[in-house]
Amino acid sequence: MKDPLHGVTLEAMVTALSGHYGWDGLGQRIAIRCFTLEPSVPSSLKFLRKTPWAREKVESLYLFMLREQRRAAPTVHNFPPPKT
Repeated sequence: MKDPLHGVTLEAMVTALSGHYGWDGLGQRIAIRCFTLEPSVPSSLKFLRKTPWAREKVESLYLFMLREQRRAAPTVHNFPPPKT
């Protein structure tokens, strides 16, 4: 099975999460100061690159967000048209 994080940068994850949840929502889900106190992508990256446990939380939430988005997407069925 393909690793869903392969090729995804930490910056892309933080940008996607902050866009999806907003900084407030991100700070509620992962209670670290870089998300709650004057949040920005550059300050978050600086902290996350030095803090493995926080990066793991971000990666986990990113994967959860992807699963949520897949579940919310409409299901497409390629059934043949009915015979009349």
